[in-house]
Amino acid sequence: MAIQEKFEKVIRKSQLISLGDRVLVAVSGGPDSVALLHVLYNLQDELGLHLEVAHLEHGMRGEEAKDDARFVRELAKRLKLPVHIKEISVPRLRSRAGKGNLEELARRERYDFLAEVARQRNLDKIATAHTQDDQAETVLMWLLRGSGRKGLGGMAPIQVINLAGAESSKGVTIIRPLLGVSKEELLSFLDERGLEYRLDRSNEDTAFLRNWIRFELMPRLKERFDVGVPSRLAQMAEVLRAEEILLNALALKKLEELRAKSGLRRDGLLRQPRAMQRRMLRLWIEQARGHLRSLDFDHVEALLGLIADGPPQSRLSIPGGWELIREYETLRLAKAAGKSKPRCYAYPLVIDGELALPEAGMTIDCQRLSNPPAELPKDHWEAVFDRTALTEPLVVRNFRRGDRFRPLGMAGHKKVKELFIEKKAPLPARALLPLLVMEGEVLWLPGYGRSEIGRIGPGTKAVLRVQVNCQDR
Repeated sequence: MAIQEKFEKVIRKSQLISLGDRVLVAVSGGPDSVALLHVLYNLQDELGLHLEVAHLEHGMRGEEAKDDARFVRELAKRLKLPVHIKEISVPRLRSRAGKGNLEELARRERYDFLAEVARQRNLDKIATAHTQDDQAETVLMWLLRGSGRKGLGGMAPIQVINLAGAESSKGVTIIRPLLGVSKEELLSFLDERGLEYRLDRSNEDTAFLRNWIRFELMPRLKERFDVGVPSRLAQMAEVLRAEEILLNALALKKLEELRAKSGLRRDGLLRQPRAMQRRMLRLWIEQARGHLRSLDFDHVEALLGLIADGPPQSRLSIPGGWELIREYETLRLAKAAGKSKPRCYAYPLVIDGELALPEAGMTIDCQRLSNPPAELPKDHWEAVFDRTALTEPLVVRNFRRGDRFRPLGMAGHKKVKELFIEKKAPLPARALLPLLVMEGEVLWLPGYGRSEIGRIGPGTKAVLRVQVNCQDR
């Protein structure tokens, strides 16, 4: 089958291009991208395509790279296509950042540039010239890195990616029309038509993992098995991608079922098989962070260990400045907070008025009543006291170590900390919750309990009523 026919078959199968699409073609000047540009150019009239060309010069190969840029500019000019060329210095960027894989940094810069051009020019898609051989190399790279099913699925023919720092939340559509075409077929296509292209000598440097796979590992695999190794690896990737889509759909459905108002239900997650736990946790983190960069297998296992066997109230850092927080049977994801201690506060209770508590995000309303209320409070967010049993000043403050109170209906004292543990109060709530205190004795813990002191009885004539108002209630 001729490469043009094979290309069109891939387009129909994966629905890569629609009539009238505006496509930005990434052209390095190498044989793959030159072939891609000409194949698309041949379809331009039939599909009503609008094509533009983009080339990023990475500043890594001196005058050779500048010659590549000039070649791409002349090629676009001959085809009468708009061309966008940008020159950067990836080594300088890495030096400024202080660390980072050079290949990955160059890839990220390239996609950022392509995405920016596509947005500015109102282009629908970005076409890259990844071939079947590139796909096979990618699969082997992820295999050697110990990847799961997602990595072994390689590159998808069509993919919407969200780039870090991108202004648009819509994402960028990448199409890879040549994934079903071998490098050998592309070279034959170019030779038959007498089409010129450039060769990048840095692609032969086996210090880079991909180049080592291409020039050392893959030839030995072909020698040991046969020349069909790249094709079979690409087919395997296609199967795994389809299975990955199915498994992710199942995991997302289950994830939605386990969502609670404040997070995720721990018990429901732990009832899932281990493989589904891993998948759901990764999807949940990706939804919160927007990506999974720097999150590896060991991180996920550590998080699952905390969820299953960690302390009832605990937290663990996630790469990228996030953390997973376990609060008894609820799991939350949040950006990591600073290490500063919660601010202590204390205010005199405002009688017959409202006291604002900015630290807790609450207000306390206090009223003096001449007679006991017809009904006692239905929950601990409100409390009534016999005023004759109270001694002013009454103070509203947050928790202090060693705080104690006399629980309603009990003769002895109990530590406030023990009550928090029994009620499974989240640690942040414990630190900021306003307590009503008289002479060092805690009278009321909004939402959790009140003291025996000042209990309303048959002889009560004067009453003090207090009530908390907050956004969460």
